[in-house]
Amino acid sequence: MIETIPLAPDLKICRIINGMWQVAGGHGYIEPAKAVSEMTLYHDSGLYTWDMADIYGPAEEFYGRFHKNVPDSVGLTKFVPNPGVMSRNFVERSIRNSILRMNVDSLDLVQFHWWDYEDSGYLDALHHLAKLKDEGKIRHIGLTNFDTARMQTMIDAGYTITSNQVQYSVIDQRTQVEMEKFCKKHNIKLLTYGTLGGGLLSEKFLDAPEPTRIDLNTYSLQKYSNMVDAWGGWELFQKLLKALHQIAITHDTTIASVATRFILDKPQVAATIIGARLGISQHIQQNLHTFSLKLTSDDNKIIQEITSQANDLYQTIGDCGSEYR
Repeated sequence: MIETIPLAPDLKICRIINGMWQVAGGHGYIEPAKAVSEMTLYHDSGLYTWDMADIYGPAEEFYGRFHKNVPDSVGLTKFVPNPGVMSRNFVERSIRNSILRMNVDSLDLVQFHWWDYEDSGYLDALHHLAKLKDEGKIRHIGLTNFDTARMQTMIDAGYTITSNQVQYSVIDQRTQVEMEKFCKKHNIKLLTYGTLGGGLLSEKFLDAPEPTRIDLNTYSLQKYSNMVDAWGGWELFQKLLKALHQIAITHDTTIASVATRFILDKPQVAATIIGARLGISQHIQQNLHTFSLKLTSDDNKIIQEITSQANDLYQTIGDCGSEYR
């Protein structure tokens, strides 16, 4: 049974979203025609929602080619400008370009990201996005990697926020400190990434020596290896993998499915984003199997016993998104 959820009353998404950061480079060569063709396999399996950004290389163009033949797919994109003056013309042109690349009449969800909180231009950008929503060019406004304090500023200014995309995994549970409670109060959903640690949360790394830089051959593995170091290091990570593996055996599933289900069960999490290395590797059946997995209270206790030994990432890094600033 495919799990779906209304991100908004008029926007239903699959609870496992296909992530397209991997087509931007650093994850192996993606052959365009093969990638677009494989997108149809995901869609036909029931995984019909896609996550991309205007800075993810050809991601929006790939989606546009795919969407032309599969118009009932759902594409969520991001607006990621460099800090600076946010004029109406600049924001409108950026959104129009995404609409053209994605081959849609309007954008279902624009997930706005801002690199520098010292530059308050993000409020100007948000003002223009809200106007574009009023004009029908955008259906819903979401965020990417904004912290709770900045979200409060937006709510206080009267803006309606549908979602926030943040890192959330068995390793990184910073959302539980402030953000989940805030999002519940304001009816904001969480879209999560990093749930599989770029592939680290898998049998491939179980009982494996700590990987070298050569072993970390994708941007994702490099990024989340640093997160493992901050969380508690490779030895503790191996204890976590062993615990997840034992749970997986009990349920006749995989470490990745257990790690994904763990996050899908969290309050305010609408969906988790699993990267798709289109034409290189695919995990459609594994993703589908996650929907049938039910973790028990004992399973969650086993995981908690390990994660309680880790460093407090909220204290060492800060609220969600702080690692980018």
